Amino acid sequence: MDNLGQIFMCGVAGTSLTDEEKSFIEKYKLGGVILFSDNFEDPSQLAELVNSIQKLRDEYPLFIGVDQEGGRVTRFKTHFTQVPPMLNVARMNSPKIIFELHQLLAKELAACGINLSFSPVCDVLTNPDNKAIGDRAFGSDAATVEKNISAAIRGLQTSGLLSCAKHFPGHGGTTKDSHFDLPLVKTSLDELRANEIIPFAKASRARVEFMMMAHLLVDALDEKLPTTLSPKAYEFLRQETKFSKLIITDDMEMKAIADRFTTEEAGLKALTAGADILLYKTMASAEKTLLALNEALKKRQIHKDVVSEKLTRVEKCKKEFLSSYQPIYIPKITEVFHSNEAKNLLDQFKKAALS
Repeated sequence: MDNLGQIFMCGVAGTSLTDEEKSFIEKYKLGGVILFSDNFEDPSQLAELVNSIQKLRDEYPLFIGVDQEGGRVTRFKTHFTQVPPMLNVARMNSPKIIFELHQLLAKELAACGINLSFSPVCDVLTNPDNKAIGDRAFGSDAATVEKNISAAIRGLQTSGLLSCAKHFPGHGGTTKDSHFDLPLVKTSLDELRANEIIPFAKASRARVEFMMMAHLLVDALDEKLPTTLSPKAYEFLRQETKFSKLIITDDMEMKAIADRFTTEEAGLKALTAGADILLYKTMASAEKTLLALNEALKKRQIHKDVVSEKLTRVEKCKKEFLSSYQPIYIPKITEVFHSNEAKNLLDQFKKAALS
């Protein structure tokens, strides 16, 4: 199946593409790229990088995603408006401010060609010692998080960005960070439904286009497999939130997965469990998995219908939201940055924080 690459997103090494990266993106018809701070110098350079990636597109553009949540999880700093952590913003008790801040984030990202924001964070911060989530969450109770989620999604998606609700089924009560180890969640299904799942269900109703599956071991769902690799977890997500769109994994190179499974094994398990898109920080791991999945298809270890269903979801999203793609005209980018709108919004926040 020559378009298996459409269900992969991965990172690139620097501020411009290498010949090897160009070849990989074009040859395998890669579905998308995730960008990090190492890929950024300034908005013009970023737009040039994105334009060079999109030149290699197949029928539809690639997803170009980034973690630009505000607060400490902000990949692009210079020139971009530095938005406060969502926990601080949510204390203003104003979904309108949440909406406007996400509109601002979206406009700046879209000006550089980014089309996917890996936000909002839907986790409920039930463990105050949780450093992995901490002030990235909107609050420590489901009602507060739920109240702000749809405002964030609407702010992003009305301003040119696709949105991704994360980290299902809820990373807010954990003690470990899945970047470094596999967190264990002992919460019952009833407790999950009464708390952690509520913001994700709200995100689904708000028509979020992506949901991200976290690397967690949730006893109540699956005692053996992390949620990213568990068919039970994907079924739970679909049933509980009524979500029918794209489910993407968290980075498959995080130690929660990489320390327990080979790259190829984890990719195969995630795909067959229910993931629509596999996310990798590096292109090397993405390529290794892609080649392994191609072999698995040839050996009929994966049924073609399973892959076709995922490709259909990807194509539907791209056809609806990205089919009118135009390259970024770089001289106009500066008009978006340092706007009065941004200054006024941040001034509102500072005044509220002081009052």
